[in-house]
Amino acid sequence: MPGKQADEDQAELGSAEDGADEDLGGLTPEELRQGQEAALALEDMMALSAQTLVQAEVDELYQQVRPLGQGRYGRVLLVTHRQKGTPLALKQLPKASTSLRGFLHEFCVGLSLGAHAAIVGAYGIGIESAACYSFLTEPVLHGDLIAFIQPKVGLPPAAAQRCAAQLASALEHIHARGLVYRDLKPENVLVCDPGCRRVKLTDFGHTRPRGTLLRLTGPPIPYTAPELCAPPPLPEGLPIQPALDAWALGVLLFCLLTGYFPWDQPLAEADPFYEDFLVWQASGEPSDRPQPWAGLAPAADTLLWGLLDPEPRKRSAVSCVRGYLGQPWRQQEGPEGVGQ
Repeated sequence: MPGKQADEDQAELGSAEDGADEDLGGLTPEELRQGQEAALALEDMMALSAQTLVQAEVDELYQQVRPLGQGRYGRVLLVTHRQKGTPLALKQLPKASTSLRGFLHEFCVGLSLGAHAAIVGAYGIGIESAACYSFLTEPVLHGDLIAFIQPKVGLPPAAAQRCAAQLASALEHIHARGLVYRDLKPENVLVCDPGCRRVKLTDFGHTRPRGTLLRLTGPPIPYTAPELCAPPPLPEGLPIQPALDAWALGVLLFCLLTGYFPWDQPLAEADPFYEDFLVWQASGEPSDRPQPWAGLAPAADTLLWGLLDPEPRKRSAVSCVRGYLGQPWRQQEGPEGVGQ
């Protein structure tokens, strides 16, 4: 299942030239304006948040209950308020590996997204202690989505469609605010109940304003869109677009339906599974499917072909998922995605 997140260098928000190749991520004036407004709003929020950080050791304020998750950059704990007993999730980022700016960025992105049913709710409490930066969110207690995906099977059909609908809605919400999430994978999707009926997107450390210039510096993974693997259109990198999230959503949905990746990396010269997909997609013949796609129904083919178009300007928006809900996504599956 999901591979390691590839590293990317980040440059300041910039614009593509008027004649930039659209397939390489050239921005329209409206797209550039939207990204710049999001960047300025974040900078203002970060400046204010830096002045209001609570200076305290976490143990003075909160009682640790148990770990909820451990990642590359920090950990999440279930805690209770020492006076009120309120359960909360506390994310800790060590100062040894996290800058104040990096902490403030993640903290403020979460706050800027406001309330959405499929996004972890953020509380406006940031804490600076001797060794860590921390912030508080609502607790989500049933782990992340990867624990629910059965290898070589995926999720039950109805659960896969529920997750798809909720994640598409969360990404739409993020994109409407001029941001690109950039880190969609099962480890960043928290599950609210044992039946996997409600999920919430978390971890906004990689979220950036639309148009931020990025360059891929690590090896690509299945979720990496092919335009990030190509030489960037500008020396500083690729101006990022919501199409990056659409690609990652397509890969994740394939995993939910099959229990495995469609390919290891989106490079035809390096990955025969990706090359077979490109040939199949170009043929326009859904019946002549490569083996990894054997169990999917025509509606899933069409949905995933749109989300996984190798040309970002032709790629479907994440909102396209709504048009396929209730249709069978697996072969021999009844209407409404019958399943648990």
